[in-house]
Amino acid sequence: MKEFRTTGMSLFTLFLSLGTLICCVLPIIFVTLGLGAVIATLISQFPILITLSLYKTWIFLISAILLSITAWLLWRPGRTCPADPKLAALCNAIEKWNKRVFWMAFAIWIVGFVITYIVLPSVGTLVGVCGYS
Repeated sequence: MKEFRTTGMSLFTLFLSLGTLICCVLPIIFVTLGLGAVIATLISQFPILITLSLYKTWIFLISAILLSITAWLLWRPGRTCPADPKLAALCNAIEKWNKRVFWMAFAIWIVGFVITYIVLPSVGTLVGVCGYS
C-alpha cells in the first residue's frame, strides 16, 4: 500500500510537471523557432492552454510542493523493503522507477521554471533596453 502511494504521488507530480511544460515552455519554444502558427492552432483547439497560462504561478507552486512531498516520500528515514526476497526485489524495482519518474518530473519542472521566470523576463528586458518593440 505504501509503494502504491509513493508511485501514485510520483506519477501525479510528473503529470503536474508536464502541465508546467505545456503551459509555459512549449509556447515559448515554438514562438522562438518561428512557429507562431502552431501556437495559434493549439490555442484554438485547446483553449484550456490560456487558462493554464493565466494560473501558471499557482501551477508552479503546487507542483513544487508536490515535488517536495514526493522527494520526502522517496527519501524519508526508515524506508525499508520486506525481508522476503521476491517482495524485496519488487520493492527495489518499484523504488528505482519511482526515483526515475521523480527526476524526470523535477527536470521538467526546472526547465519550465527557468524558461518562464528567468529567461523570458530577461529577454523582455533586453528587448526594452535595445529599443526594439
